[in-house]
Amino acid sequence: MSSKSKKDLEEVTDKVSEMGVEDGGKKLSHKEKKKLKKQQEYEKNLEMLTKVGGQGHSDLDSNFTVSQSETLTRGAQLLEHAVDIKVENFSIAAKGKQLFTDATLLIAQGRRYGLVGPNGHGKTTLLRHIANRAFNIPPNIDVLYCEQEVVADETPAVEVVLNADVKCKSLQKECKELELKAETNSDEAIQARLQEVYEELKAIGADSAEPRARRILAGLGFSKAMQNRPTKNFSGGWRMRVSLARALFVEPTLLLLDEPTNHLDLNAVIWLDNYLQGWKKTLLIVSHDQSFLDNVCTDIIHLDQEKLFYYKGNYTLFKKMYETKWKEAMKLYEKQEKRLKEMKASGQSKKQAEKKQKEALTRKQEKNRTKMQKQEEDTGPQELLQKPREYVVKFSFPDPPPLQPPILGLHNVSFGYDTEKLLFKDVDFGIDLNSRVAIVGPNGVGKSTFLKLLLGELTPLQGDLIRNHRLRIGRFDQHSGEHLTAEETPSEYLMRLFNLPYEKARKQLGTFGLSSHAHTIKMKDLSGGQKARVALAELCLNAPDVVILDEPTNNLDIESIDALAHAINGYKGGVIIVSHDERLIRDTECCLYVIENQNIFEVDGDFDDYRKELLESLGEIINNPSIAANAAVAQ
Repeated sequence: MSSKSKKDLEEVTDKVSEMGVEDGGKKLSHKEKKKLKKQQEYEKNLEMLTKVGGQGHSDLDSNFTVSQSETLTRGAQLLEHAVDIKVENFSIAAKGKQLFTDATLLIAQGRRYGLVGPNGHGKTTLLRHIANRAFNIPPNIDVLYCEQEVVADETPAVEVVLNADVKCKSLQKECKELELKAETNSDEAIQARLQEVYEELKAIGADSAEPRARRILAGLGFSKAMQNRPTKNFSGGWRMRVSLARALFVEPTLLLLDEPTNHLDLNAVIWLDNYLQGWKKTLLIVSHDQSFLDNVCTDIIHLDQEKLFYYKGNYTLFKKMYETKWKEAMKLYEKQEKRLKEMKASGQSKKQAEKKQKEALTRKQEKNRTKMQKQEEDTGPQELLQKPREYVVKFSFPDPPPLQPPILGLHNVSFGYDTEKLLFKDVDFGIDLNSRVAIVGPNGVGKSTFLKLLLGELTPLQGDLIRNHRLRIGRFDQHSGEHLTAEETPSEYLMRLFNLPYEKARKQLGTFGLSSHAHTIKMKDLSGGQKARVALAELCLNAPDVVILDEPTNNLDIESIDALAHAINGYKGGVIIVSHDERLIRDTECCLYVIENQNIFEVDGDFDDYRKELLESLGEIINNPSIAANAAVAQ
């Protein structure tokens, strides 16, 4: 909780404690008492939702500097009743590095925004600044940033979610106390207040609170038994799900979600995707899951060159509009370069040519500005156009030589970490070099264990692993970067492993989207996303016959996920994927296999059939099927 919020809470508590008669002073009116009580409930709620339960970040004050244009007095008065957020000309720097420069933040009530842009350019920083109210945000907009797992204690998961609604809990407690008093006391004031409490509880839908909390937890993968389990018995990932459930249950005016799908399996992502399509309040999401952004978002905010750009529609429509915008910018840049070249050829110096071009651009800018804009701001001379940046990730897996079947499979396999409780029983499964398999099922059902059995990392209690003796398997998962040597640079690592010349090693790293400066940094200093790219480059150079991918998208951006799907489609070897990324499964046209009842079965139908069956089993109303959102691709 921020120091400002704590101070406000103390002030409200002091005010409430003075609500009676103090030293013969004037009593507060009923309306004033009600207003103060409402403010106290809001502050309590805020403290509950921002209580630290896991690993957090350092204070914003210590690492970031923020500046924004001052709001005029009239503007401050308007801010009090505003329902939208508008922050103009703000700048944020992190330890000297400029992340935002004269950017403008616009968030309209009831819209669902996806915030996209390259990794490490300030998306999470922006969410944290909004959450900490470092900007001038209307006081009547309550903001919730879901970033920390809940506290590990004896409280059952469902109670943690229900306790988030402080007002409802307070009224229920008062109701019980009044009912006990009413049994032995016929005082009319008690009866009248009890009736008021009943009406308030009815108005806020208290009877449906627990079913609603359980519905959200069930959607996020909690069985009935798990919902009643103390939070201390859950891993950090599951406590993060409780935190997400609590945020969805509270329904703040503005909900901020940072990579919400990273802690979820495919089933939970499908549910969350469907649930948020019906979200009535304002939402701001950072995500690398393109299908999720396509299905949920009504608008896209693009962080580019320290500014925020706004696009109506989902991610696919944004991509099309951005591509058009990029081509137009490239044409203007090329026109400028051609003009400069012509001026230099006619005998002008580089400095003279650039000065003339700047003057031409400034005249064009002045012509396009309105009279009002000219009065409000003086932008000064226009700078030369910079070449538009193009971020391209493109790679391929080398085609394997032909292999005689059987390639890879399990025959009559049974396995369990505890012999009394088997995860798999009498399993038969096999693939060839043409196979494209996506394995689905909830967390804890044994997907990673199944992959380890195929890789020979676990020995079956019964049955056999069948594998061609010449088969080379390439594996990539969310922990793939952990095996890299800490003291070597990426280029040194590939040069040593594959006896590559320096330039070829760097070219290989570049095709995987690893920026050139990172090629010569020690791998212990690389981010998770950068290490994932080195591991992918290594995987390709190993030239596997079969590729096994276990949640490969967690450390990759959208462009890299697209490139991975493209590489898989052009690959002549076998592929097995476990992923919560719908786009990757769809684009690679994988056959779905589900793990359930101690076995693995091919799903009868495609992804949309699986999605429909899952949501129906949870009793959900199915919003627009994902395929409808993706139809924009065909436009």
